[in-house]
Amino acid sequence: MSKTDHSVAEIRATLQNWAEAARIFNIPVLLDHYTDDIRAFDAVIQTQFIGKKAYGDHWQACSQFCTGPLVFEISDPKIEASDNVGFCHCLLRCGGTDANGVEKTSWMRMTSCLLKEGGRWRIVHEHFSLPFDMESGKALFDLEP
Repeated sequence: MSKTDHSVAEIRATLQNWAEAARIFNIPVLLDHYTDDIRAFDAVIQTQFIGKKAYGDHWQACSQFCTGPLVFEISDPKIEASDNVGFCHCLLRCGGTDANGVEKTSWMRMTSCLLKEGGRWRIVHEHFSLPFDMESGKALFDLEP
């Protein structure tokens, strides 16, 4: 396996572990996947989050909105990497189960940029977005890939 292939495999495993921590809102484990100076562009609440504390507070606030099991599934990730820098872009199925047990999800766009620090891959930049209708200004939650 080449160094690049090895980096891609490590990033894939890192993102799967990150997604699992997100699904169960294990905030400490989730935050361990980020650099201290993470800069995140999330699809909700505000334009950007700078630093692990600010982004952790955001994840904690998001956890209050989800009463049932969370759906957080990476789909068909495209990963590029060198020895210490990598990025991934993919679609992410995100949502949860409401109080009546009905699953409500939508497809988000996701990009993660990673750096290898002390032998571990960590996310230095993250971007989530959701398409919207320009005429109505409403988010398009029902689009499929």
